[in-house]
Parts: sequence; C-alpha cells; structure tokens
Amino acid sequence: MAVLMGKTAKGIVVIIPDAFGIDFVNNKILADTYATKGDYKVYLPDFMLGHSCPSWILNTMTVLISPGNYLSKPHHFFWAMYGLIPWIIRNRPGKSFPIVKAFFEALRKEVGPSTPIGAAGFCWGGKHVVLLADPEHRVDDKPMYDAGFTGHPSFLEVPKDIQKIAIPISFAVPEKDNQISVPKDTDVISKIMEDKKESERGEVRVYQGCGHGFCVRADPTAEDGLLAIRATEAEGQAIEWFHAKLPKYWAEY
Repeated sequence: MAVLMGKTAKGIVVIIPDAFGIDFVNNKILADTYATKGDYKVYLPDFMLGHSCPSWILNTMTVLISPGNYLSKPHHFFWAMYGLIPWIIRNRPGKSFPIVKAFFEALRKEVGPSTPIGAAGFCWGGKHVVLLADPEHRVDDKPMYDAGFTGHPSFLEVPKDIQKIAIPISFAVPEKDNQISVPKDTDVISKIMEDKKESERGEVRVYQGCGHGFCVRADPTAEDGLLAIRATEAEGQAIEWFHAKLPKYWAEY
C-alpha cells in the first residue's frame, strides 16, 4: 500500500484504483497530487491483492480502437482477453467488495469518528465508492467515509446503485464513456442526486472530448493535449469536492 502525506493533513483520502491497480504509475502520481495539492493523507491500497490488470493492455486497446490495423487486430484482441478475463474473474465486484469494505471498516475504527475520510474511485474503484455509500454499510453508526469522488465508474447499475447513495459523491463522466451513457445515464444520476437531502446530495460533471480512463490519463481516444487538460480539471474537481464536503478537522496523522 502506498501512503502519501500532505504538509498538514486535513483528513484522509483513500483511492480505490482502476483495473491497473497500485502498480500503474499514473495512479501513484494521482495519489501524490491529492496529497500535495489537497493536503491529505492519501492511501492507495492493493485491493486486488496483487492481481491487477497488466498495463500493457492500454497499448493493445489503442490498436483495437484505432482505424485500420485489420490484420493485427485479431492478435491484439486475443491478448486483450488474455489480460482482462483473469482480472475480471479475480476482481468481480461480488468478490472484491468485501475486501474493500473490510479496509474502510478497519480504517474508520482506527482513526475514530471525528477524522474525515474521503474515497476516490476510478473505473472498477468507482463501483466500490458507490456501494460503500449505501447506509447499510456503517461502522458504529458512522458512514464508511464522509465524501466521495468517482471518475468514469464501471459496472454501475443505474438507477439502482445511485438510489442507495447516502453520502455526497461527485461524478466525473467523460462524454464518450463506454460505461455510463451521456446524457441518458448522467441525466438519471443527476436527477436522483438532486432530489436527495442536502447532506447526501452529489453532482455530475461531463467532460467533453474524452473517453473512459481520462481521469488517470489512460484514455486512448483523446488527444494528448486535451487529455492532460481534462485530467487536471478532474483532479481539481475531486480536491474541491473534498475541501467542501469533508468535515473540517485539522490534525497531523
């Protein structure tokens, strides 16, 4: 588990990463950004227990979605399935959620009810951020975390999962996402969030010109310059949300 520290921690942020896990350098850089720009103690646990998706799949997917390359695409498709299928089997939400939940339970008990905890989930991790926000999951009558952020979450059941949210969550959804339909799903999510009481109310922001993975700069569909801009904007969205929604508590951990 990677742990990074801001100058004077305003609270804790736990990153539940995308399929590429803690070994993907972009996830480590993002954790460092939250720590240095947000002044949080940031945890990046290995929730996949060493079974993250290999990062070389990014190059494989780039070939598959690019025009042309017809002769090589069957080869790349085989390798994409070779990397993805074992990862899905080992880390499907029904199997992984108890691992993530146990971490948050232990963290809440360790730091106590007054320490603000944020959760940031991406792709696979976004599903867990949403599931943890169900009021069914609590520790000594406290929520698992106090405020959440998710970028391009995967495996969501809309509207079912959203209706159960009882913690303020900020969604960052790319215009060309392959998991959440824009505007069909985003309109539904926005309406449900707006109708919640203020302490549970979240938000949805749609980012133009990019696709799945943009928050961790792993979107093969976006131009490099635009990808960097959108990723930086999403970083700001997360930090601003945590600053606004996490309980005010200033301490060094």
